[in-house]
Amino acid sequence: MVFMLSLSGHRFLWLSYFVIIRAILIDLGALMAGSVVQELKSILEKRIMVLDGAMGTSIQGYKLDEADFRKGHFEDHPSPLKGNNDLLSITRPDIIEEIHDSYFAIGADFASTNAFSGTTIAQADYNLENAVYQINYESAQCARRSADRWTAKTPDQPRYVVGCLGPTNRTASISPDVNDPGKRLVTFDELVTAYRQAADALIDGGTDIIMIETVFDTLNAKAALFAVIQMKEERQLDTPVMISGTITDASGRTLSGQTAEAFWISLMHGGLMSIGLNCALGAKDMLPHIKLLDKNATCLISAHPNAGLPNEFGEYDETPEQMAEQVRPFLSEGHVNIIGGCCGTTPAHIAALKKLADEYSPRPIPENFHALDATPKGDK
Repeated sequence: MVFMLSLSGHRFLWLSYFVIIRAILIDLGALMAGSVVQELKSILEKRIMVLDGAMGTSIQGYKLDEADFRKGHFEDHPSPLKGNNDLLSITRPDIIEEIHDSYFAIGADFASTNAFSGTTIAQADYNLENAVYQINYESAQCARRSADRWTAKTPDQPRYVVGCLGPTNRTASISPDVNDPGKRLVTFDELVTAYRQAADALIDGGTDIIMIETVFDTLNAKAALFAVIQMKEERQLDTPVMISGTITDASGRTLSGQTAEAFWISLMHGGLMSIGLNCALGAKDMLPHIKLLDKNATCLISAHPNAGLPNEFGEYDETPEQMAEQVRPFLSEGHVNIIGGCCGTTPAHIAALKKLADEYSPRPIPENFHALDATPKGDK
């Protein structure tokens, strides 16, 4: 009896220690997040910050084979895995960190995680739903290690990790069957669940910022934003949120039919650090839509266009110098706070954009912008 009471006492003691330690870790996490938020606000008031370029373009340069996508983890997986680039954060982290390093070496401020397809919905194509947490966590860790190395090298220019939530390969707004307009392959709730799992893993892996990117369907983005806001509230985080949409063609609209202005209005409730555009278009064609966002948005503006448009072989021919000249009006006219590159861009392209960014002042921060204000614990 005495032994049982003693054992129960020890269990209670250890449980108490666990609760205390967990509370301390939460407070430390909130303190570190607050420090990052304050740093970002201070930097963004002074200069244009630079996002990295295309991960996929850099990966293609390594000429990888099937074994690289399986190494040490997925040798017995029954489905082909080559081309599932997110897996390389697990199987070839050396390559992913080397790519992050290459962008930091030329002056980029942000490393985007190699987790574009890191949701259960997207990974279902490879029967790898169970690997989603690991994909996002290890992708964040690769970027975190690289960012920390470069911050140590250049303490006057701290580097940050942007955790990417891609659009998935499903759309919540559009039917895949012209004969059945009401048909959907995914629900809002399914998207929320998938995005929440990915966002939690990105944060656990060391992400500083969450970016919901390459948005072609605003309802998908709303699900992602709902999941992230829910996570921030439950975990008491002040993690900044970026959203970047995609204008799919010359119509000037997203795939789900919105103009850049309507896109902003649909998401302005989210307390965003920034809204912007990426992919699909080169800088020249993207500029009018960035101007619309600049005119209407009360948060920061980001842009990371492609290196022009793809040729008949799906390759991008725009040189760093050509791209920089097309991007110049984004900066010289004061439309953006964050600039970077998407498809076809390399460290050489981002180096040219960094040089350009250093020549100009950022878009003024709107007076009613509060996303990077320090939020006292308990006042969320």
